[in-house]
Amino acid sequence: MALDLRGHGGSDKPDTPEAYNDTACWGDDVAAVIAAAGVRRPVLVGWSYGSRVIAAYLDTHGEGAIAGVLLAGGIIAIGAAREDWMVGPSSPGLDRDLYTEDAARRIAATARFVAGCTKSPLDPITYAELVGANMLCPAHVRRALFGATVDFRPVFGAMSVPGLVIHGAVDTVVTPATGQAAAALMSHGRYVAYENVGHAPFLEDADRFADDLAHFVEACR
Repeated sequence: MALDLRGHGGSDKPDTPEAYNDTACWGDDVAAVIAAAGVRRPVLVGWSYGSRVIAAYLDTHGEGAIAGVLLAGGIIAIGAAREDWMVGPSSPGLDRDLYTEDAARRIAATARFVAGCTKSPLDPITYAELVGANMLCPAHVRRALFGATVDFRPVFGAMSVPGLVIHGAVDTVVTPATGQAAAALMSHGRYVAYENVGHAPFLEDADRFADDLAHFVEACR
């Protein structure tokens, strides 16, 4: 089961920054989806910013209702808590045009970001679909997503359920060192590097990612 985060895809896109920088909002969103779907002890899987959302859930709702956590190219801090070694040259934080209200500049910046997410170029259709999907997240949401200062490391350090961190070895958006640090924080964490893969391991090595995810879910249960 997958969900559109608030501000993304088909989800609502509130205008106020508080809707995105309040940790409780993200945690409550995940809890609401789990309850509405009626799933029992799910494994939470988060890509990139999804790591922040999972950390928010753990921080506000605890881990009693979940079986494990998988991070793919996940971040471990935002705002002033983010350290230079966590950021690759393709990080969205380094391209201010991603946040402008000028649509032409924002589209071009979004295209650059999507191109930077993979080591090898995507096929044209997938690339176009990803640019389009990213453009569904408006400028005010993009600005608000990183408006708060939050360090997730204490949350992942307190986690006792199993954790798996999958990270592309040549990720230029979120450094592999960030993934290694995330796994090291977890009491039952494991780090798996995908060679010659960038920021989107589930796209660049889809079969391996699916297998690793399936095996991890089985192990958690």
